[in-house]
Amino acid sequence: VTWITSLLWRLETDHAITKGQSEEEKKAEETELFTKYYTEWKGGDDKDKSYKKIPRFYYRLPAEDEVLLQKLREESRAVFLQRKSRELLDNEELQNLWFLLDKHQVPPVTGEEAMISYEAYLQVGEKAGPKGRKFFTARVYAKLLHNDPYGRISIMQFFNYVMRKVWLHQTRIGLSLYDVAGQGYLRESDLENYILELIPTLPQLDGLEKSFYSFYVCTAVRKFFFFLDPLRTGKIKIQDILACSFLDDLLELRDEDLSKESQESNWFSAPSALRVYGQYLNLDKDHNGMLSKEELSRYGTATLTSVFLDRVFQECLTYDGEMDYKTYLDFVLALENRKEPAALQYIFKLLDMENQGYLNVFSLNYFFRAIQEQMKLHGQEPVSFQDVKDEIFDMVKPKDPYKITLQDLVNSCQGDTVTSILIDLNGFWTYENREVLVANDSTSSNTGDLDDT
Repeated sequence: VTWITSLLWRLETDHAITKGQSEEEKKAEETELFTKYYTEWKGGDDKDKSYKKIPRFYYRLPAEDEVLLQKLREESRAVFLQRKSRELLDNEELQNLWFLLDKHQVPPVTGEEAMISYEAYLQVGEKAGPKGRKFFTARVYAKLLHNDPYGRISIMQFFNYVMRKVWLHQTRIGLSLYDVAGQGYLRESDLENYILELIPTLPQLDGLEKSFYSFYVCTAVRKFFFFLDPLRTGKIKIQDILACSFLDDLLELRDEDLSKESQESNWFSAPSALRVYGQYLNLDKDHNGMLSKEELSRYGTATLTSVFLDRVFQECLTYDGEMDYKTYLDFVLALENRKEPAALQYIFKLLDMENQGYLNVFSLNYFFRAIQEQMKLHGQEPVSFQDVKDEIFDMVKPKDPYKITLQDLVNSCQGDTVTSILIDLNGFWTYENREVLVANDSTSSNTGDLDDT
């Protein structure tokens, strides 16, 4: 090896000089030379100087007993968020921005919409002040540019964009105030505190009794965590909360004139929360605040199979074999949203008895046998499993012709139908009689048309 040869040569040539040295001095020099030549051979001297100055990337959170550090962290974060809040446009500044845009509209008017050209847009940006100027970029203009023959954009669309951006930043700051760790996540308790303090600002929740607040908060928080925390880490990103529509649905309750239909379809509305909690109380026949398997079997149309319910109580968190309200909420969210990937993940875990990551013919047969038994109890002729199995594989079209994965179910867009066939007699009959139901619907609509004429 080159560096060994060099080392020996150096030792031989320096023999005369080192003749008078002690053994310890000779060993020290040998070690020094070895280190020097080995470093040169390895290329250690070619490293960039910046390698010695690696920037800090880990900041330790204060421990529970470090009260002073915790207080300092909280205060500094609060000051930072206040500064960010002051950088946003307030109501008066938004109103002034609207007046400026309206003043610089460019004819001709398209329909009833006021339009603005790029030149006028830049002029308004100069007059909008430091807070508003950041919205007046070429990229934003290009995003809002559609098919106007004069190359203009709608003033209303641009103003709505600014309003949405300001709202998102305000909401992010509001949520960050509850981020105790300051790492961009909210734990379950953090989100509970946020929603609890939000309740008095939502007119649609004025009718709720204060004694129901804890149940309402639990109902609302579970939807966020069921869909946004699929790995069940116990925390969700603030960015994910802002990106989904749940916060919009929650803040929709500020509208005092919200229609009855909108309230019924909104999970966060008072009627919806009372409906879910009322169902839980009705199922709880022994009034112990928990649900047994027998009590849960009466859920919905009481047609869920006993095999499926067994799996629910095997996999889900229970207390002495009974289900609490929080676990019940996950169950309801899964069954009411079977088209959603998070709901399919919940149900798939129950169907995948051996935790293999896929469903095979044995799994399908195991669950469908319970459907066949229910059919016999109702005096109906059981349907052949082979026929159902073939239909399921035809619907899903899995990558592996013998296995159905969760991703296969999601990709097929038939996951809700497949799961209903396997766990719910009512769901199976809905699928089995789909052609009759469609024919009845078309007949009803035709009859309605005749009545109108």
